[in-house]
Amino acid sequence: MLRELGAQVVESDALGRTLMEPGQPAFVEIVRAFGPDVVGPDGRLNRARLADLAFRHGRLQELNAIVHPPVIELQIRWMNEVFGHDPKAIAVIESALIFEVVRDARARGEKGSVLAGWRKRIDRIIVVTAPDELKISRYAARIKASDGGNGISLMAIEGDARNRLAHQVPDAEKIAEADYVLDNSGDIASLRAQVTVLWPRLQAESNKSGQ
Repeated sequence: MLRELGAQVVESDALGRTLMEPGQPAFVEIVRAFGPDVVGPDGRLNRARLADLAFRHGRLQELNAIVHPPVIELQIRWMNEVFGHDPKAIAVIESALIFEVVRDARARGEKGSVLAGWRKRIDRIIVVTAPDELKISRYAARIKASDGGNGISLMAIEGDARNRLAHQVPDAEKIAEADYVLDNSGDIASLRAQVTVLWPRLQAESNKSGQ
């Protein structure tokens, strides 16, 4: 929605997927750390196997420590390019794990690192929130749709969603640090109305990062 209104948007998941392609340094490091079993017959990472090791076997921080630093470097490079063309641009980084990156970096003792200091590179935080049960049901519906209704039980999908949520910072803590909050518990029209109200406020603040 922000892109449609004129924002420049980069999606962190897309950056991460690019960095995890064969031949990329992050791919090599993941295989070294997690073993050849995480590589599928096509030579690419078996993301389901990797997710299982990360979420169910307590190795999520290990995986994130490999992937997040180069993702953030790409974000910074992208932002510099955007603002080089237009100093008043609104550059939006879409990411599910901004707060978790900070939490985990600080837990590793990286208090002064780029991972721990998101406020040094991000001017405003917009948290999009919804009740956990609604997140789970939407996640399950999305997975079932992509699965074609075969092969994955609803119970397994919901269990996976709960496991992922358990590793995330609760929304209440994110909201406490947010500049803006969008309530996504309703329909698309409701969310769009909130984004439409937010947009001119972002425009008004877009050239004030130096302050």
